[in-house]
This record gives sequence, structure tokens and C-alpha cells, in this order.
Amino acid sequence: MNIEKEIGIIQERNRRVESDKCWEVSWTRKLFIAAVTYGIALWWMTSIGETSAYLKAVVPTGGYLLSTLSLPFIKRWWISKFLEK
Repeated sequence: MNIEKEIGIIQERNRRVESDKCWEVSWTRKLFIAAVTYGIALWWMTSIGETSAYLKAVVPTGGYLLSTLSLPFIKRWWISKFLEK
């Protein structure tokens, strides 16, 4: 394999990895998952006869959205503890 071809393969891989990372942290993905979570929670709560199902379905959805926040101080600690040795 020549060097130009190898570099091209590496650059294509890097583009794929970058686009996957962008998708993972995108608000489009997070909001879609939140909407699906809300829909499933609402369906379950109404099917078991829960009162105020529309309001109570917000709890797991809000929990998911909170879990996607990056909490910078914890991230800095984790990086210093596990990646920077």
C-alpha cells in the first residue's frame, strides 16, 4: 500500500469517528430519545391506570436529560484520575 492511500484511509476513518461523536453529543439525538422515553413512560402509566400520567411521565424523561449533561468538574476529575498518568 502506498503512503497516500494509507493517509486517505486514516482521514476517512477520522471523518467517520468525528461524525459519530457529533451525533452522540447532539441535541437532536438527545431530544429524540427524550421524546421516545416520554412516549413509552406515558403509554405504560396510562396502561396501568396511573393518575396524572402526562405529568409523571416527565420524571424519567427529565432524568434522562439530566444524565446527558457533562458536569465539567466531574469530567475534569475523571480525566485527571484515569487518563493523565
